[in-house]
Amino acid sequence: MTTKQCVMPSIATSAVVTSASARVLVIDDYRQARESMADVLRRAGHQVETLASAIEALKVLQRESFDVIVTDLQMPGMTGLEFIHHLHQRPHGAQVLMVTAHASVASAVDAMRHGAFDYIEKPFNVDQLEQLVERAIHHGRLLDRKGNLEPAASSGPPVMIGTSSSMQILRTRIAQVARTSETVLITGESGTGKELVARAIHAASSRATAPLVSLNCPVLSAHLMESELFGHERGAFTGAESPRTGRFELADGGTILLDEITEIELPLQAKLLRVLQERSFERVGSSTTQNVDVRVLATTNRRLRDEVAAGRFREDLYYRLAVLPITIPPLRERCEDVPQLVDYFLRRAAQRLQRPPCELEPAAMQLLVEYHWPGNVRELENIVTRASVLNLGLPISADQLRDWLMDAPRHGSIAGQTVAATIGMPQAIEPSLNLDEMERKLIEATLDRFDGHRAKTAQALGIGIRTLSGKLKAYGYAPRAKNKG
Repeated sequence: MTTKQCVMPSIATSAVVTSASARVLVIDDYRQARESMADVLRRAGHQVETLASAIEALKVLQRESFDVIVTDLQMPGMTGLEFIHHLHQRPHGAQVLMVTAHASVASAVDAMRHGAFDYIEKPFNVDQLEQLVERAIHHGRLLDRKGNLEPAASSGPPVMIGTSSSMQILRTRIAQVARTSETVLITGESGTGKELVARAIHAASSRATAPLVSLNCPVLSAHLMESELFGHERGAFTGAESPRTGRFELADGGTILLDEITEIELPLQAKLLRVLQERSFERVGSSTTQNVDVRVLATTNRRLRDEVAAGRFREDLYYRLAVLPITIPPLRERCEDVPQLVDYFLRRAAQRLQRPPCELEPAAMQLLVEYHWPGNVRELENIVTRASVLNLGLPISADQLRDWLMDAPRHGSIAGQTVAATIGMPQAIEPSLNLDEMERKLIEATLDRFDGHRAKTAQALGIGIRTLSGKLKAYGYAPRAKNKG
């Protein structure tokens, strides 16, 4: 079985019809994988459409709606994460499930941060796929009944968290530049939220109902980047088996976000300058000029003036981009916003995990407020999400967080340590584990620590015995035999 295969039609016959019939869109560039998933879901009573690319799906979603979207992570043209990002810019109402053969906590957190409901790792069986889709349907319909009022679940304008003076200034600046169609250059350290600011500008602009199309410049070579930006014709280069629509064409009438624009090499910078000046370009391999009406937003974590001085960035392009500059302050300069951010991320993680929000001990919150945050808001979000995943009802302690913070002072006291530390579990997260597997590992390790004593285990984990017993039954848990030697 290849890594692109997940469930085979031969095992799909075990699916059962459910009462939660829904419209499901399956996206996977590998035909056998998407047809296998579609067959399983159709047998479960759902109406299923299949597509081979995320770019094609974005076009379909302009005229059709779905309850659930199942998308592969690794696809040519546009990855699953990029697709989720595009969906986040427009109202769509669908719960998105990520299918990946490269599962890790990092990718799961990233997908959830950009709006995915959950993810599933290949290879998986029929029951796993059916149950995950059922949960997504239930979650989506629950949101509909509640009017989707919870900020963490909203697909509306981006949420700007913080009441510090620097955040108030930033909000004012966003409102000012959103009124125009001029180019905006957004600068700031990695993890400060440059992409969030770009989405806020688009959402507050007259182009809000049109697409916001983004390109992550660092992940592409110069050759691929030109094709991504401007598209190509069939036969334009080796491997170009069919025409391709570029990001500027997809963004026509809307906004294009060029993320970390300093990664674009000098020859392509000249072509980008022409687009900014004339709003026209040619696809790779074509002599036909394409005209577009696109607003350009660009981000960078570098000082563009220094890049110009070093000869790595065109001066004329710099002046075209920096018409309306915005600088985002690092989190260490607005530490008073940390408690609000923590609360927001705790509630969002709880909603994704379908659990009550975790609580922080006062010392843990104080540690986060005083920390220098080299990774900025992104680091804070990852820390809070990780703590939410690994905690089973216990308050999050300062000692637990110290193990995940760079250069944070350690305390030698045992009293405040987490369950994971007490039972000797490694603090590092294994990238191959999904959320359920991490929970199971923690429960089983705690049981072993207390020699299978369920009452002590439940007490240590902060859950009820009935909850613990239900989880163990679902796991098919059998205590490990003790070594009598």
